[in-house]
Amino acid sequence: MKVFVNTPEKIAEMAAQRYVKLLNEKPTAILGHATGSTPLGLYAELAKLNAEGKMSYAKCTSFNLDEYVGLDGTHDQSYRYFMNENLFKHIDIRLDHTFVPSGLDTSAETAAAYDKAIEAAGGIDIQLLGIGNNGHIGFNEPGTPFGSLTHMVELTESTRQANARFFESIDEVPTHAVTMGIKTVMNAKSIILMAIGKSKAPIIKETIQGPVTEAVPASVLQLHPDVEIYLDYEAASLL
Repeated sequence: MKVFVNTPEKIAEMAAQRYVKLLNEKPTAILGHATGSTPLGLYAELAKLNAEGKMSYAKCTSFNLDEYVGLDGTHDQSYRYFMNENLFKHIDIRLDHTFVPSGLDTSAETAAAYDKAIEAAGGIDIQLLGIGNNGHIGFNEPGTPFGSLTHMVELTESTRQANARFFESIDEVPTHAVTMGIKTVMNAKSIILMAIGKSKAPIIKETIQGPVTEAVPASVLQLHPDVEIYLDYEAASLL
C-alpha cells in the first residue's frame, strides 16, 4: 500500500494524475468508478483535465461498483443518475460504454453476467473505492466473504443511516443494493481508495494497520499488489 496525505483538494489532484497517466498510455482503459461525496473532488478534476485536452475517455469503458435495489437510472438518488450528473456528462466517454449494476433485475444470473462483462472487457485497470465507517467497500458489509463476486446485499442500519442525508427520510433509503463482490474488486489491476474527514480515521487505521479480516472488508486491500490510498489530514490522523 502507498498512502498519500494532503488536503482534500490536493489529493483529488494527485489521484487524477493516475488517470492522466493511464489514459495516455492506454486509451482503451477499463475504469471502475464509485459514488458518494468522497470522489466528487476527483470527478471535478477529471472533468477539468478532460476539457483541457490532457486525456480522453472516448475509447474507455466504465463499470460502477454498485446500485440501490429498486431504483432505476432516472431516480435522482440512483447511482446511474449520480454518475451521469457528476462525471459522464462532463467528459467525452460514450454513455453506451458505461455500466452500472441493475437495481431492478437482481437475479443471480444478471449479477454473474456483470462479472463476466468485466472479464470480457479485459478487467478493470483502476478501481476507485470509498470506504464506509464500518469498513465496507462497495456495499460489501462486514462479514462478506472475501471470495464474493457481484451479488445483492442487505444494507446494515449504520450504512442506511449514513446515506439517509441524501434522501428525504430514512424510510426512503433502500434496504438492499447490488454490489461488486470483494473478489471482483480485488481482481482489478490497481486500486485507489479515497477517504476524507475525521469520521473515517478509525476505520482507515484498521484498514491499513489492523489484521486482514472479513470483519473489516477494506482490510483485504493489504493483500492487493497495487493499492494507493489518498487521505486528507483528518482521515489520516490516527495513523
